[in-house]
Amino acid sequence: MAGSKDLYRTFTVWAFAYLLLLMFHFSVRKVLFESYTLNYGFWVYMLCIPATIVSLLMLRGKMPWSFSVGGLLCLAFSIFGYYADYVLAVPWRSSIDLPILIPYVALYLGTLMFYWFPLGLISRKLWYAYAVLFLLSTILNITSH
Repeated sequence: MAGSKDLYRTFTVWAFAYLLLLMFHFSVRKVLFESYTLNYGFWVYMLCIPATIVSLLMLRGKMPWSFSVGGLLCLAFSIFGYYADYVLAVPWRSSIDLPILIPYVALYLGTLMFYWFPLGLISRKLWYAYAVLFLLSTILNITSH
């Protein structure tokens, strides 16, 4: 199935691109919080646009359901995160606000898990590579707050 091969490739490229973009964001956020994060951090939430497009391509291509969940979770994460950070403007990270923290973290991790796990259906090497990047991104994320 040539079509599914292209869809696997599209999924793989997007899964790694999304994680690498998050890693870049976490790296820059730590150093340039005031000038970067406050002015440009919302672009992380806008990554839901290509994520949703990739999910819709997976659905349209009749790929296994797990290949479309990551992008749809990314959409939910982005809507929730944008609402909490920019509409409500609640400083929920500095004064732990559990009603925001719990769904935020669950949607964030769910997004990454549903990019990571389907990679194992494509290639075990891709799964391991994503695992290493996921670990590094988690360290960057935690240390950048």
